[in-house]
Amino acid sequence: MRRAERLFEIVQLVRGRRLSTAAWLAGRLEVSERTVYRDIVDLQSQGVPIEGEAGVGYRMRAGYDLPPMMFTSQEAQSLAAAVRLAQGWLDPALARQAEAALGKIMTVLPAAARVAAESIALYAPPVGNPATLDRLARLRESIEARVKLRIDYEDLKGSVTQRVIRPLGCFYWGKVWTLGAWCEAREDFRSFRVDRIRETEPLNERFHDEPGRTLADLFRKSEAEAEEYERCLRA
Repeated sequence: MRRAERLFEIVQLVRGRRLSTAAWLAGRLEVSERTVYRDIVDLQSQGVPIEGEAGVGYRMRAGYDLPPMMFTSQEAQSLAAAVRLAQGWLDPALARQAEAALGKIMTVLPAAARVAAESIALYAPPVGNPATLDRLARLRESIEARVKLRIDYEDLKGSVTQRVIRPLGCFYWGKVWTLGAWCEAREDFRSFRVDRIRETEPLNERFHDEPGRTLADLFRKSEAEAEEYERCLRA
C-alpha cells in the first residue's frame, strides 16, 4: 500500500470508530506501530483533527468531513460488481437507488479507476420474481416504519393462515428472500418465505423494541440454535 493510500485509510478507520489504538491500526494496515505514530503526527500537522496520543488511542474530532472519496481500481471494480449482482434481487426502488449511488461514485473516480469499474466482466441478469420483489419493497417499508403487518401466508402444504407480525428484517439466501419477524399469535420469532406471502396489510399500529422481541434477539436465538445444531452433529 502506498503511503498516500495508507494515510487516507487511517483517516477512514479513525473516523469510523469511537477510539482506535495504534496497535489496532497497525494490525489493520499491516505496518508497525511506529509507522502508525509517524503517520498520525503527519496527518495532525496537515490539519486533520485527530485527537489522542500514543498508548491511549485516537479519535476524530466531530464535524470533520473528508474530501471526495478516492478508490483504487480494484475497489471500484468491487463496487460495480456488487451493484450489478444486487440489482437482480433488490426491489425496483432500491435497485434504482443503488444504480444512482454507483453513478455518483463513478463521477468522482480517477479515469483509470472508472474505466476499470465499467469494464469488469461480471454480470447478473434479472432472475428475481417481479411479484416477490414488489412485495419485498412493501416489507422493507414496513420494517423502516416499524408498523405491524397482517399477512396471509401459504405453507409447504398449501394451507393459508393469517398472521399478525412485527417485521424485523429481510434475509437473502441465494435463491429466496425470507422475512424474519415476531409472530404475535405464536409469541415467538418466525421466518416467512417472501414468495409465499400472499397478501400484506399494514396495520394502524406501530411497535417498539421490547426485550426478547428485537432483531438483535432474533440474531442471538439463531446463533444459539446453530451452535446447538453443531454440537449435536459432533456428539
